Amino acid sequence: MVRVPRDRTGVGPRARLAILVAGLLTLWVVFGLTGVVSRDDVRSTVEAAGPLAPLAFVPISGLLALVLVPGPLLAATSGALFGTWVGFLATLGSALTTSALALLIGRHAGRDGAREFGGRRVVALEAWLEHQGVATIVTARLIPGLSDAAVSYAAGAVGVSLWQILIGTAIGAAPRALAYAALGDSITDLTSPQGIAAAALLVATAVLGGELLRRTVRRSRAAAAAVAEQER
Repeated sequence: MVRVPRDRTGVGPRARLAILVAGLLTLWVVFGLTGVVSRDDVRSTVEAAGPLAPLAFVPISGLLALVLVPGPLLAATSGALFGTWVGFLATLGSALTTSALALLIGRHAGRDGAREFGGRRVVALEAWLEHQGVATIVTARLIPGLSDAAVSYAAGAVGVSLWQILIGTAIGAAPRALAYAALGDSITDLTSPQGIAAAALLVATAVLGGELLRRTVRRSRAAAAAVAEQER
């Protein structure tokens, strides 16, 4: 087992990890399941910025995603507010903001606890992610239904670096950001060519994400088996 000292507050690493997990579960229930934040809420808040609304959307949406408000709702709202392409850029900027903040929070609150709890397995995972971090984030961003913020918190806890998550998010989140922004832009007629193309893009990214996930799991298992063999 990897032993990690307590921080200055006297809270042990496992306790910090538990607090992080409990906090995320609470946020998921409050903001992810109940729909307490609606599209109209986001729209009215962003529109208050007037001409600077697209720029204001980035930090506002980034912070809302940080507390696990569903990303598709935020992305579709940007498309409805600003059109497909400006909405896409605003959504991608928001995704990068959320990813960076969540990773830093996850690293501070959960990394030591993950190391102590997982021991050598987490250390081996960190070593693997040192070379596969970008590819892993790209894969996670392409998988439908997987919370980008939750993945970013977890990535911070297992040693993914800031530059890895930013590059991985820029690549992996772009297709879905474009698709949801286009859907938001065509919300009044989802059967339009743009709406159909956006839906097709979401299906394509889901298929690609599933295939990349299969390959990632296979490579990670092979790496774990190699580490286990070395320890014998």
